[in-house]
Amino acid sequence: MSLFWRIFLLNAVVVTAAFTLLMVGPFTVSTPVLVTEAMILTGVLVVMLVVNAGLLRVGLAPLDRLTRTMSTVDLLRPGHRLAVSGRTGIADLIRSFNTMLDRLEAERATSAARALSAQEAERQRIAQELHDEVGQTLTAVLLELKRVADHAPEPVSGEVRQVQETVRNGLDEIRRIARRLRPGVLKELGLASALKSLAGEFSTAGLTVRRTIDGDLPDLGKETELVLYRVAQESLTNTARHAGARQVSLSLTHVPGAPPHSGSRPPASAATEQAACSGAVELRIRDDGRGVGGAPEGAGLRGMRERALLIGADLTVGPAPGRGTEVLLRVPLGGKEHHD
Repeated sequence: MSLFWRIFLLNAVVVTAAFTLLMVGPFTVSTPVLVTEAMILTGVLVVMLVVNAGLLRVGLAPLDRLTRTMSTVDLLRPGHRLAVSGRTGIADLIRSFNTMLDRLEAERATSAARALSAQEAERQRIAQELHDEVGQTLTAVLLELKRVADHAPEPVSGEVRQVQETVRNGLDEIRRIARRLRPGVLKELGLASALKSLAGEFSTAGLTVRRTIDGDLPDLGKETELVLYRVAQESLTNTARHAGARQVSLSLTHVPGAPPHSGSRPPASAATEQAACSGAVELRIRDDGRGVGGAPEGAGLRGMRERALLIGADLTVGPAPGRGTEVLLRVPLGGKEHHD
C-alpha cells in the first residue's frame, strides 16, 4: 500500500470512528449550541486530533530517521546506511536512498582516484621542470657569478659573492620543493626512509619531529605507500603552519590482527577472517599545538580523506591526549589486495 493510501485510511478511520460515536451516542446539537454540547464536541475534536497525530507519527517515523540521515551524510565518511524498516513505500524509499549512497560513493571514489592520479602526474611534471629547467638555469648563473667574482675587484667581488649565496639558497629551496612534489626517496629507498627524510625536513628551528617506525612493516604496495607519505606530509605541513606546536611525534606501526577464531566463536567469512588476522598499519601524527578546536575542515584535510578512501583506510582527526591534535590513518591489511 502506498504512503498516500495509508495516510488517507488512517484519517478515514479516525473520522469514521468519531462520526459513528456521534451517531450512536446520546449526543444532540441544539441551535444555538449549548455549553455542554460545545464541550462534548470540543473533546471529540481534541481526541480525533491526538489520535490522528499519534498514528501519523508512528507511520512517518522512518521518514524522520531518513531525513536526519540525509542531513548528515558525508561521502568522505562512507559506510553509513539507514536500516530498512517500515511498510511498503517507506521501506522502498529507504532502500532506494541506500542504493543511491552506494552509487554516489562508488562514483566519488572513481572520480577522486582519477583526480589524485592526475594530481600526482602534474606534481611529477612540475618537479621535473623545476629540476631540469629552473635548476639548471640557476646552476649556470652560479657558475657565471663565480667567474665574475673571481675576476672582479673588491668590493664588487664581495657583493657578487653575496648574490651568489642568495642564488645558491634559492636553488636549494627549488630542489627542496621538487623533492616534496616528487618524493624520489620513496621510490628508491622505501616508505621508512622517506618518512625519516620527511621528518628531518620539518625538524627546523622551533619544531622537533620525533619518529618511530616499525622494522617489520609488511609489503604495502606503491599506492598505499604513496598515500601514507602524502598524509604524513600534509599533516606535518599543517602542524608547521597553523598548530603553533613545538613537539611532533610521527609513528608508523604494524598492528597484528586477531588469531583465527576457535570453535566457540561464530564463523566469519573468508575475507573478514583474513582481514582480522592480517591486522593493520597505523600512521599517527601527534603534536602539542593549539588543537583543531571548532575550525572547519580545509582542502588539505579533505584531500587526506579522499586519499584514505582510495586504499580503504580510515582517517580520524581529533584532539590529542593532553593538548594538540592527533591524525590517525589506519590501513587494514588483508581486506583488499595491494598491487604495485
